[in-house]
Amino acid sequence: MPRNNTTNNKSKVIVPIVVIALLFLGIGVGMGYFKKNLYTVMKVPDFQLTDQNGKKITNKDMLGKVYLVEFFFSKCPTICPVMNTNMKAIQNQINDPDFGIVSISIDPENDTPEALKEHAKRIGATSSNWHFLTGDRTYIGNLADQFNIYVGDKEDESESLNHSGMIALVDQDGNIRCRYNKDNMPILYYSGLNYEDPDGKIPKLTGKYHPDREILIEDIKKLLK
Repeated sequence: MPRNNTTNNKSKVIVPIVVIALLFLGIGVGMGYFKKNLYTVMKVPDFQLTDQNGKKITNKDMLGKVYLVEFFFSKCPTICPVMNTNMKAIQNQINDPDFGIVSISIDPENDTPEALKEHAKRIGATSSNWHFLTGDRTYIGNLADQFNIYVGDKEDESESLNHSGMIALVDQDGNIRCRYNKDNMPILYYSGLNYEDPDGKIPKLTGKYHPDREILIEDIKKLLK
């Protein structure tokens, strides 16, 4: 009898330990999933606009490529030069024929294909897959709404050229993708801005930190594999 009691007591101890071990294993696997996998936000909205070479570019033309989408304008004196610099750094780092960038102007009155071609040269956009797009302003505003990326109302003079610094990451199948944050929530979009702090809490035009640029490079490489 004493032996049986000892065996029963050992079993009572071992079972909780196994349960706890499996629980921690499950948590570890779950965390690994969030770190390695990208969330699917939605299908990229349909678009058709004209690039710096006068060529019509659509979302269907971009199928098969991993690409970024931003809204900007060439005469922007504030965040656009920062976004352009970060995009150029990503272009140079990735350097892959299956990677592209779509930069959509919110100032088509000034950003003609010719003006955008000069802008592309000026900032060092050397990839043939970096398309600077222009077209009808109302169409572009509606497109930004479909992306859920803020662009100011065309009819509001004080807001019409305001826009977000957020960037959409699109996979080869035309899905907008993103990573999960530390709380395992999808971030939806990436920031094209610079920051005063390495955690990306305090945006600053002259900030030396650009954490989202680094994670974008990581996530683009994941999708290109």
